[in-house]
Amino acid sequence: MAYPKFVASMRKTHTILIPSMLPFHMALFEKALLCSGYKVEIMHNEGPDVVTEGLKYVHNDTCYPALLVIGQFIDNLNHRNDHDKLVLLITQTGGGCRASNYIHLLRKALDKAGYGFIPVVSLNASNLEKDSGLKLTLPLIKKVAAAMTYGDEIMYLYNKTRTYEVQKGSALNLALSLVESIGKQYEQNKGVSYRALKHNLNMIAKAFDGLELNLTQACPKVGVVGEIYVKFAALGNNHLEDFLVSEGAEVMVPGLYGFILYCLYNSIYDNEFYGHGITKKLVSKALIWYLKRREKLMINSIKPTKFTPMQYFSHTKDLSEGILSHGTKMGEGWLLTAEMVELVKIGYENIICTQPFGCLPNHICGKGVMKKIKTKYPTANIVAIDYDPSATKVNQENRIKLMLAIAREKIKENEDAKL
Repeated sequence: MAYPKFVASMRKTHTILIPSMLPFHMALFEKALLCSGYKVEIMHNEGPDVVTEGLKYVHNDTCYPALLVIGQFIDNLNHRNDHDKLVLLITQTGGGCRASNYIHLLRKALDKAGYGFIPVVSLNASNLEKDSGLKLTLPLIKKVAAAMTYGDEIMYLYNKTRTYEVQKGSALNLALSLVESIGKQYEQNKGVSYRALKHNLNMIAKAFDGLELNLTQACPKVGVVGEIYVKFAALGNNHLEDFLVSEGAEVMVPGLYGFILYCLYNSIYDNEFYGHGITKKLVSKALIWYLKRREKLMINSIKPTKFTPMQYFSHTKDLSEGILSHGTKMGEGWLLTAEMVELVKIGYENIICTQPFGCLPNHICGKGVMKKIKTKYPTANIVAIDYDPSATKVNQENRIKLMLAIAREKIKENEDAKL
């Protein structure tokens, strides 16, 4: 079936709409595309209309992230009149996850909603659709990789400080100012080189280290793992991080680096386990080397500060051993298990596993391993929270509050033991 295509001539005339997910990262991804000659807009529309529109055009048994992303697109289109100058961008993983079918669901929804003439661009690394006017050139890839690095460090340090800030909103204001500063460097064709990354990452770490914080309070430390969209997107998890901070908890959300490296390592394991994909394995090894050098810059920039830096992914990936094989790679696969174990080991024993209801890979690799993790690490306090159109925010938050009550009781017991 023929469908409208985004061609190179549309770059200067059409605006590319992109779903929201990670606010700091997405702002920098947007800047990277703008500086590469594309007109781009990150969508920020939320609320019940997004879910309502999603339910109109996507079956409620389909993956919740697909329903939300498609609902966000349709809701956005319903509130604008420049439809003939728009292009929609959606990512595809290319694996066994239903995410590989999102683009077909989106095109079907657009047809039903009367927007079938709007082109949809697939952003993927699996050659699922090759006829797009969006070209991933080397300069653009470098800008996006740098944006991911900056985004991960800013998100990490923001979560490390926001619960303890003396002046309300100071951590967010700092994070936003840093994103703006790096965006201006992009406009001047700067901020992407290895040397610039090292300088900027040191600057970011030093800036957060200078915030006035009250670190004397004992707060429950909560890690968040799960399906990538529901884990990262406030639209998908009902602003989970904000809720946890409002409850006095410190939040730890493993960064986007982990997911990208997980995907790259899977190409290596495919070759080792199944004997195919040698070219893909070699390309993945080169990309892993490239990203690990930048991961090291992040970690080294945080070391001189009062904050404990993130772990190297080369260590994280091995933590699933004895619980789940590296051959288990559907959805977030072994990464989900490895991140939960890592969180327990670094002091974030209270873990929320965010899952779209009915997401089989994540129910297996999340809920399915919890008992074994708790047996191996008795202090682990893990709760699985399902997200879908019928799940109420009140019920989700009540289950989280119960987990936090257990966490606070442990803190009290530890304090009493010191007396």
